[in-house]
Amino acid sequence: MPARAAAAAAGRGRYLSRALRGTGSERDALVLGVKSVCAAVGAWTLARYLLPPAVSTFAPFTALVTLQATVYRSVRDCVQYLVAMTVGALLAASLAAVAGIRVWTFALLTLIALCLGRIRRFGQHGTQVAVIGFFAFSSGAGRIDYIGHLVASVAIGALCGLGAHLILAPARHTDHRRQAVADLFDATALLAEDLAGAFDTAGPDAEQVRRRRREGRELAARCHDVRHGIGAEIENGRLNPRRSTAGAVEALPRAREAVAVAEGCLTHLRSMTRALDHALADRETEHLTAPFREGLARLLRTAGRALRETGRASPGEDGDLDELIEGARRELERIRRQARATAETPASVPVVQGALLNDAGRLLADLRRDGPEAAPPPNPHRAVSGPPRARR
Repeated sequence: MPARAAAAAAGRGRYLSRALRGTGSERDALVLGVKSVCAAVGAWTLARYLLPPAVSTFAPFTALVTLQATVYRSVRDCVQYLVAMTVGALLAASLAAVAGIRVWTFALLTLIALCLGRIRRFGQHGTQVAVIGFFAFSSGAGRIDYIGHLVASVAIGALCGLGAHLILAPARHTDHRRQAVADLFDATALLAEDLAGAFDTAGPDAEQVRRRRREGRELAARCHDVRHGIGAEIENGRLNPRRSTAGAVEALPRAREAVAVAEGCLTHLRSMTRALDHALADRETEHLTAPFREGLARLLRTAGRALRETGRASPGEDGDLDELIEGARRELERIRRQARATAETPASVPVVQGALLNDAGRLLADLRRDGPEAAPPPNPHRAVSGPPRARR
């Protein structure tokens, strides 16, 4: 147990060190925590000084509810909470005024509040209709003066929470997200090049192929994280008073489209490693001739270079990318003709060869973004516009 506690403390120390050392999610979380403490303390101090003790707790609670990771989410949650609070308070005051404070009226209040709380417009704050209603009904007995103080306490908390964002708005990470996309393409290109190495030998190594499969699964999870990060940064830009880098409005949607390209290419590379793994288990790799393996290795290396070019391309470099993809396409057609020529009939081409060639063709189609389901942006080959090469 002491060793586990020491390891946990060391982990938190490293987390704090990263937060203090440079920009990133760790620093964002640290700054948000500091702002939350300041906003809660400020709200509690003001409410304690201006309002009765019975309602002062609502001020720091509202400040914490309001102060979310982005300005947009803070404003949205604040509005939802205020509306839910208003509905709950009015419901409690109405029932208390009409029917009095009784068991059956409290039961009716609970039933109506729970039904109203399910309205989607309240978001995650639907339960606050019942919570505020309980306080206004039980502690305040439905009195207008108590509800007025309650509203004032909530308003103080909301102002303190939003004020913390105005004083120190969340940092913008447009360049960081674009760099993450470029790194994702580099990692996908490395997987393609490593897979090409599996075809260079007389017989692919089973352990090497299985390692590539594990790397493919890790990259798939990384795609999800990068896409989530881009979505969070797009939200972070809404209502944020901080200025971002030039072209951020266009760059982030392009980066999200680029993740879709990388994810599609990764799907086909993973399919190739899966087919090769099964073929090794069934000894079907004996059908892979030396010319086929050499051609497929060249194709994958060219596709890897195209992936790198897609991830780091800047305006005016489309010709290099088109040339790489066209070269890979010609290599694919040459391998297909060779496979048909060496087969007794077109239908007798070994299954493993057909599966690998189909995945290679889909990989090139996704690089071009001209598949049947593709919806390319105005410049489909431009994944990210000139991301900085230095890692942040």
